[in-house]
Amino acid sequence: MTKSALHALLLAGVCWSSNGVAHDFWVQPGSFWVQPDSVTPLTLQVGHGPYRQRSPLAATRITRFDAIGPNGSLHDLRPRLHPGNGPEDGNFELEDRGTYLFVLETDNKAQSHLPAIRFNDYLQVEGLTPALEQRIRTKRMDADGSECYSRRAKVLVQVGDPSPNSARGPQQAITQPVGLPLEIVPEQNPYSEPRPASLPVRVLYEGRPLGRALVKLTQLEHDSAPLETHLTDAAGRAVFHMPGEGTWLLNVIWTRPLPRTSETDFETIFSSLSFGFPAQRDGRD
Repeated sequence: MTKSALHALLLAGVCWSSNGVAHDFWVQPGSFWVQPDSVTPLTLQVGHGPYRQRSPLAATRITRFDAIGPNGSLHDLRPRLHPGNGPEDGNFELEDRGTYLFVLETDNKAQSHLPAIRFNDYLQVEGLTPALEQRIRTKRMDADGSECYSRRAKVLVQVGDPSPNSARGPQQAITQPVGLPLEIVPEQNPYSEPRPASLPVRVLYEGRPLGRALVKLTQLEHDSAPLETHLTDAAGRAVFHMPGEGTWLLNVIWTRPLPRTSETDFETIFSSLSFGFPAQRDGRD
């Protein structure tokens, strides 16, 4: 298959939604904007539309859950997690005002095994070109597919109201990579005042810009389909319209082929960035 034919295949997948594959994962705080010293619940979410649910992720698989403060302070939130126990999966309480970046990582011990047609559909929908190219090259499009996978989730939480020109403050943790193997890095804080008109992001894979990755922006109140999708350019960059009020999810997935001696065909990373705005700010709708 030529590169142009593969590109057409991916575009067809972008326009189609697979009910059989619901891999979106994110951390959902009870509110993305909180007051200092207030206890805020959170849940771990997976899926979209009618397939959205609390994630069954076990606490033993979570290797990191930190909150990076506005001045670079690091807070270990793992002791406050209890997935699947009660109406929430954990909570947090933050003291200093400003924007915090939460970072969650899991191990890669989970596996997925799908029949060929469902696996190919999934690869097309998520724009996973390394897997498609390998399956086409090795003439395995009719073979069942398997992957081991891990989760990487970032969350922006605003403590107190942002001050004007807050983007000039010490917010490097928000706009700089934090060392995840796959991560979405916003080039500016969406909570800045005044609010930016656009939301440019970079996608990094193993510390390097990732081109041809499909990035999706979904409003979580209406999450049956993404509101906006873009393929990253050679610099790993994509630009979205700045969302309005509501809660939002950016997500991206990437994979790499594994040696034939491995238990699965591919190793995949699911990465997300969630954030949200109050219904009204400063009297605006």
